[in-house]
Amino acid sequence: MKRFEGKVAIITGAGTGIGAATARRLFEEGASVVLAGRRREKLEEVAATLEPARVLVHPTDVAVRAEVDSLVAATVARFGRLDVLINNAGAGSFGPFDAATDEEWRRIMAINLDGVFFGCQTALPHLLESRGNIVNVSSVSGLGGDWGLASYNAAKGAVTNLTRALAMEYGARGVRVNAVSPSLTLTEMTRPLEGNEAAMGRFAERMPIGRPAQPEEIAPAIAFLASDDAVFVTGVNLPVDGGVTASNGQPRLL
Repeated sequence: MKRFEGKVAIITGAGTGIGAATARRLFEEGASVVLAGRRREKLEEVAATLEPARVLVHPTDVAVRAEVDSLVAATVARFGRLDVLINNAGAGSFGPFDAATDEEWRRIMAINLDGVFFGCQTALPHLLESRGNIVNVSSVSGLGGDWGLASYNAAKGAVTNLTRALAMEYGARGVRVNAVSPSLTLTEMTRPLEGNEAAMGRFAERMPIGRPAQPEEIAPAIAFLASDDAVFVTGVNLPVDGGVTASNGQPRLL
């Protein structure tokens, strides 16, 4: 498929995990891709696997408005347009709520929520011109609560509802806004869990598919929402979660 032939996509958090997998998927389908993230070396590793003529590496801290402004400006300067914004950059935080510091709260909000706000607001004039779209990477943690993830839950819950609000505001003006909500996916952020057999076993028990996702299993859902195949889809928070949200939370008895 070449659903993104002639189109330009920004992917934040593109150096690893879901962002890298999404960048590769959109590139394979014809897009020119802009790889954004804080670590240039990781972005360059992804870029090295792609054709240089259709790639721009732009180190960006999404928590800083000026850097997001620069990212969008550089994209339009290089490729002349912007069609798709994938807000994927994120950070996690685990621990009891009463031990959370102001600094940690602000860090989680700045990366997970402020970055989405800055990206959407800065990209929208160009997306209105191209009749493009936004896909936010939220989480099942934005659809319900978790133990020990209060800050992350708050940030991702805000992303989930911001997605709905922007879809309502911009749908009639030609810009679709959707989100995917993955469950546990094996990325750098979740790597500390991988060596914890007990924790991984508990996750597997809650997933009807019985295992965590790979980033390459989330990217196709993002690509679908970003493509014209989803031309009548907006305001959706699509769980890509191995069936986690199919449960009402009661224990397994069989």
